[in-house]
Amino acid sequence: MTTHHDGRKVVGNIALSLDGRITGPGGEYDMGWIGPHAISDGARDHLARLTGTATTVLLGRKNYEGFGGYWPAVAQDPAADPRDRAFARWLDAVEKVVLSTTLTEPTWQNSRILATGPAAAVKDLRAMPGGDILVLASADVITALLRAGELDRLSVTQCPEIVGGGRRLFDDGLPASSWRPAGPPTVTGSGALCLLYDRVTAD
Repeated sequence: MTTHHDGRKVVGNIALSLDGRITGPGGEYDMGWIGPHAISDGARDHLARLTGTATTVLLGRKNYEGFGGYWPAVAQDPAADPRDRAFARWLDAVEKVVLSTTLTEPTWQNSRILATGPAAAVKDLRAMPGGDILVLASADVITALLRAGELDRLSVTQCPEIVGGGRRLFDDGLPASSWRPAGPPTVTGSGALCLLYDRVTAD
């Protein structure tokens, strides 16, 4: 068995509840249940592992605007956790590719906007030199790449919460695929599990 592609790996990073949700029943901003699990030492170390090999971040419009409204200030905040500052500085500096048909001008340094779909964007990025391509929490992008067979690695932070409603990550109708662990799971101080899986493909 080999991984899907030589060269650049496409990595999707997402937090999930025990009942498979990425948001709670209150809608797309009902994510407070993730908070305690995102700021634990283990979760921060897990994120640092992902960003250590990535040179491009792929984002949907909502996450681009949300992250852009939050992280640049953290990079300058002396009171912030040093790992959060390091992540914020990395996010400022890294190439950010935003998938949007409505944005015209990037509002954040080192950003460019593509009006293509996720699979087409990834095919173009794979043809360019660089490290991993990291999809940060953009569920629509992750599921589109799964549908197209263009996601190589899946990073799931399994939060020990049953939220009882809200959006699921995996809709019915995705093509079947097999995955294998890309290293041992990490149990964080908050009880979350950080899991890394590589897609299994036939030679």
